[in-house]
Amino acid sequence: MVVADSRSPRDGRFIEEIGTYNPVANPALFSVDEEKALDWLKKGAQPSDTVRNLFSQKGLMEKFHQFKYQK
Repeated sequence: MVVADSRSPRDGRFIEEIGTYNPVANPALFSVDEEKALDWLKKGAQPSDTVRNLFSQKGLMEKFHQFKYQK
């Protein structure tokens, strides 16, 4: 799982690796550096639909929304 500029090709350069996702494993394996992920979301990063679902399962989107509305 990486942070990349939206103008970069899908398998092109990326800015930072923030986690891993292996959907082939049973059950699927997912790990993410929550601090880095929240930092990028606060900077305006837009997660893909799949990443948004994974973040929601981990509770990251809820943490992000709590931060966002505390201002």
